[in-house]
Amino acid sequence: MMMLTKMVQSILFLTVMLVASSCNQEEVDQQVLLPSNLEVNVAMGENGVVNVSFSAEKVNFFRVGFGVYNQFPELVTGNQASYRYTLPGEYTITVQAHATESDFIKQEEKVQITEQLLGIGLPVSGFESPMQYEGYTLAWNDEFDAETLSSDWVFELGDGCPNLCGWGNNEQQFYRRENTELKDGYLIITAKRENIGGKNYTSSRLKTQGQQVFQFGRIDIRAAMPRGQGIWPALWMLGENIPQVSWPACGEIDIMEMIGGSANGRDDTVHGTLHWDNNGNYAYQGGSKTLSGGAKLADNFHVYSIIWDENRISWLLDDEVYYEMDISPSAMDEFRKPFFLLINMAVGGNWPGNPDNTTVFPQQMAVDYVRVFEKD
Repeated sequence: MMMLTKMVQSILFLTVMLVASSCNQEEVDQQVLLPSNLEVNVAMGENGVVNVSFSAEKVNFFRVGFGVYNQFPELVTGNQASYRYTLPGEYTITVQAHATESDFIKQEEKVQITEQLLGIGLPVSGFESPMQYEGYTLAWNDEFDAETLSSDWVFELGDGCPNLCGWGNNEQQFYRRENTELKDGYLIITAKRENIGGKNYTSSRLKTQGQQVFQFGRIDIRAAMPRGQGIWPALWMLGENIPQVSWPACGEIDIMEMIGGSANGRDDTVHGTLHWDNNGNYAYQGGSKTLSGGAKLADNFHVYSIIWDENRISWLLDDEVYYEMDISPSAMDEFRKPFFLLINMAVGGNWPGNPDNTTVFPQQMAVDYVRVFEKD
């Protein structure tokens, strides 16, 4: 009886040991080494794009979330991911380094997306020009401080058809009054992605034709530019006699043009150009100025100017001359006659090309003031 009891005890002991050994083996089998040394770097791109790069040790895969629409972090390939935000706000970017689907470490980074980063907001500072210059008198100006637009400005509407479809440049916008507003002391033109009049975009175009014309002097226009591929703002002038002689015999003075797009120095470059009829042949000539240090024209307000007399036109950016042209030849006589002003923002066209998936809408051009000075 004693021997039987001992045998039973031995069997029970062996059974307990085997079970314990099996449990310990299962724990060892289930133990997973978590990734370590997770490093995350967040870099702001253009037009709301945020680029995230990451690395970790002992990692099998990564998941990344950008804090939108309550989405869970998604599986990514490689060690970087990008996302383009379309609305301002604070977002939390989450990077998870996984050993298995359920075994991971994570790091969170908060980003503040502003209207400026999205490419849709107006700057709050920039260059300002004086109200007077020695040897000149302020002849006409609009500070856009009123509640309604001055009668000195009239709208050009539509797509230019039937006489000048696409406004002569294969532009893609339909011009409307509704895209112009006076707000906070600015004239603001907004380009939108919307289908009206058979076009995919809308914007505005204003002029002083029949209301105000100018001949010689200095013109200062303080404005904040939009940005983005296919966006084409302009501050310019046409000869008052265009109904009689047509273009280009009337002459065209482009005080400022910018063709939007981040490639090859576009959002950061201002162009000043003349167009005219050179003894029966179309001619144009101009110069440009590119900002330094990667700055964009949309980052700040700038003052775009010309100084114009019987013999010469000079173009200035923030009161610094960047190009000059001799207009004394007889073939350039159109530039010794009265001109009216135009302000517009085109979308697409032969020069800038059309918008693409990097272009953020809406885009705004804000004009703080237009000032015309005549020589004493």
